[in-house]
Formats: sequence, C-alpha cells, structure tokens
Amino acid sequence: MNILDELLKSAAQAEVLEVRSESTTIGFEANRLKNSQVQVTSGLAVRVMVDGRLGFSASSDLTAAAKLVSNAVESAAYGDQVPLAFPGPQPAPEVRTFDPAIPDLSIAQLVEMGQEIVETFLRIEPDARVNLEIKRGIQDVSIRNQAGADVAFHRSPFSISFDLSRVRGDDVLMIYDIIGTTVWDASYYQEAVQSKAAKLEQAKESAQLKSGRMPVLFAPSGALVLGLPLMEGLNGKNVYTRTSPMAGRMGETLFDPKITVVDDPLIPGKFGSAAYDDEGVAHRRNVLVDRGVLQGFLYDLKTAAQSGVESTGNGSRGLFSQPSPQPTNLTLAPGETPLADMIAGIEHGLLVEDVLGLGQGNVISGAFSNSLSLAFRIEKGQIAGRVKDVSIAGNIYELLQNVAAVSRETEWVYSHLALPYILLDDMNVVTKE
Repeated sequence: MNILDELLKSAAQAEVLEVRSESTTIGFEANRLKNSQVQVTSGLAVRVMVDGRLGFSASSDLTAAAKLVSNAVESAAYGDQVPLAFPGPQPAPEVRTFDPAIPDLSIAQLVEMGQEIVETFLRIEPDARVNLEIKRGIQDVSIRNQAGADVAFHRSPFSISFDLSRVRGDDVLMIYDIIGTTVWDASYYQEAVQSKAAKLEQAKESAQLKSGRMPVLFAPSGALVLGLPLMEGLNGKNVYTRTSPMAGRMGETLFDPKITVVDDPLIPGKFGSAAYDDEGVAHRRNVLVDRGVLQGFLYDLKTAAQSGVESTGNGSRGLFSQPSPQPTNLTLAPGETPLADMIAGIEHGLLVEDVLGLGQGNVISGAFSNSLSLAFRIEKGQIAGRVKDVSIAGNIYELLQNVAAVSRETEWVYSHLALPYILLDDMNVVTKE
C-alpha cells in the first residue's frame, strides 16, 4: 500500500513521517553499573487536512497502514481548524549530523566511559552518589507529502547525562548536566566532565554570604534560569496565544544591546542540527534578538499558519506527538569581556553555577525564583568558596535590560544551548544567615 496515495483519497493534504532508530544505553546508579540495553524503534505518523481540519495518527506497527489511514481521517473531524499547508520541495544546506564512529562504539567502551566519569567525580568527592546515562544510536527520519516534499536525514546522536549529589547533614550539593553531539570527539565529553570536576573541587571551600543586593554572575549552566523564560517567550505558540510578554513587540528594544540570541540548526555535529525540521521545512539560521532588539520568533507550520507568517523551520516532534515549535541550537552571542576580568571586577558578589527547580513557577511571564544547588561567593575579585542556602528571584524582562557584561567564553549546556557568563550588577540575594 502506498500510504500517501491512500490518505489522499479522503484528504486534501497528507503527510507521512517514517522513523527508524536504534539506541544503546548504559546506566550507572549510585556509582555502580546498573543496566545496559539496546532498543530498536520504528513507526509511521501521518497528518491530513480534511475540510480545513488537521487529523493525526501514529503507530509502531508498520503493517497497520490501513488502520493508520482511517484513524487519521476520522480524527480530522475533531481536529483544529487551521489554514495549514504542507511544504513543497525545498533546497537545504548540507549539515554533518552522522559519524560512523558513534554507532561503532561498543557497550564495553560505553561502560568504560561511564566508569571513567564516575571515578573522576569520586576522586574529588568520595561521598558523592553519581547517576549516569550514556546513549549512542542511529536515527533515520523521512518525510513525504502531497506537495512533493520528500526529505530524509540520518543522525548519530550521542549523549551523556549525569547527576551528582552529596549530602552531609543539612548540606546538599547537586550538579547536573547533559552532553550531546552527533560527531564523535572524545575530548568533547572529557572537557565537559573536567569542567564540572573543577567546580566540584572549588566547592570544597565554604564561605558565608549575607542577604542583600549585589552583583550576580551567572555561569552558562546557571544562566539557564534566565534562558528558559526567554525560550518560552520566543516560542511561536506562546506568541500566538498572546501569553508571551514579547507578543506584538517585534522591532522593539526589549533587552540590553549586549544580548543577541540566535537559533542555528546548521552547526556541524551539534545535537539540534539537521538539514530539515520534523515537518520537511528547510532549516535556516534565525536571529531572534539582535543587540537587544526583538527580531523574530520560532514557528512550526501550525503556529505559523495561525499567526499568518512562514514557518521558521522549528517544527519538532516524536513519533507519537504532533509538531510544536522548539529551538534547535539556541545560542546567546559572546561578549567582549574575558571571564577573568569579570570576576576580578567584583568586590562582593555571587557566582551562580546551578539552580534547583529549573522551570518551576510562572516561567512564561519571565519570572523565576530558585534556590541554588551550587554557588560561590566572590570577594575582592576572587572566588572565596561555596555558599549554601541561597536563593535568587527576578524577572528577565527587567533584569536583562541592564546587563553589566557578557563573557567572551561560552559553553554548551544541556547539549543544545550555547551560553556565555552573564553579569547583572544589582540583584537581590536571600540567604539563611
């Protein structure tokens, strides 16, 4: 059965997504190897437009094409009324997203990597409990529709996620990160682990901090507390529903001129890179904020149609979920100030490395309120030791209007965000002291 032809017997438009993937995962729990598994997934997802309404169906049973067709057409009767048009053929730049060295990594090699990471942390903090997952695989995605789009992309995702915790009485230390790539380079994960290990070493020295207003320097991992509300505000779905504070403010200066935000899916080897998005729209580099001025939002086909604009190529989905607008590789442009100079210029302040409860609260409004899982006192231009029981709160739409400095150095955090160090020279900090 040609499933696209069958869909078009009942639908004005139709799209077929086919996904095939194989992944190998090894997991460590509390410093010990816990499991290893190999998972193979394949399936079809279809979307149709019937009488202006969107229908959807998906299945991991490749022999159930007839049922898949009927389910999609039936679901359209209750689907969203939206003027969506599936894209025709579009040229796209070549982006390297596959490296045969990744699927060739053996389970024994993955276990060895895991043991190496755990031992690195335990040498510094013997009481730590490390949970770790390493995953490598192959992904093949193809998308066809009635408009003539017929695209496919081949990826070799490799990721390491870990969380480290150490509890001593009421003192809880936690560190978390995700490292991701599609092109093999052992130094990439080793450098990231060594960077976290250096923070763990610094955390051995303790310091006291009193509540008050002071300069706060956000490390790239800590800057996620600022970046998450920003991502939500730039999401086309939130713009369409007018829940984003940035809705209707295109062309306005919303942030300090030091802030430039770009979504770039064309960076070779990065976790969010590909030639096309998950709807067959050619990827492109999108400048969202240019020197503080709002330039654009992230749209998939549906939210773009609802908003009367074109998709930015940010449709993202899994096999059993419909597309939604998501960033690919979101980057905040580096600044002109070396990190060493930023720290040296702080007489009394706080360095935020990691926060607890990321994403909790009214994120879409730009507000955040978080306890810090890892933070350091800065005194007379030096990192003076780890502080605990510290909280920060604020709203990015106020705080990012006046940025003291942005570092030259950037780091990839959570695999698809490239962030610099960001210095805000006047924030309220609350401690238990």
